[in-house]
Amino acid sequence: MIGDLLLVEDNPGDVVLIKKAIERVNFARTLHVAGDGEAALRFFRREAEYAGARRPDLVLMDLNLPRKDGRQVLAEVKSDPVLRSIPVVVLTSSDAPADVRRAYDLHANSVVTKPLNLRALQSLLSDLLGYWCDVVKLPPQ
Repeated sequence: MIGDLLLVEDNPGDVVLIKKAIERVNFARTLHVAGDGEAALRFFRREAEYAGARRPDLVLMDLNLPRKDGRQVLAEVKSDPVLRSIPVVVLTSSDAPADVRRAYDLHANSVVTKPLNLRALQSLLSDLLGYWCDVVKLPPQ
């Protein structure tokens, strides 16, 4: 089981759908949500409202975020020697080849296109979280 999961998503509708899907597949002990790129970086640095948060075991992050784009957040996380081992799955509505290529160039661990309905999203997250929980050996905290 993944202990702490960070969802970086600015669309409130997507946050609700993803939360429901994660609750139904029951993989995360604690789900944290950051609504923009700057909030995500504050979470990683455990600043302000995130001071007591644990380091996430896995990050699901949208690319198109306000204040600081997901690509910028990904670049900062993966260039930081303390944070770079945290797996980051880009969960985006874009399937543009340039977006996929850029995410992998920035060392995303996976790029996944968000389905538009709850049932498909639940199935995707079940498979995705099952992979990260049951197949992959995550780095120690």
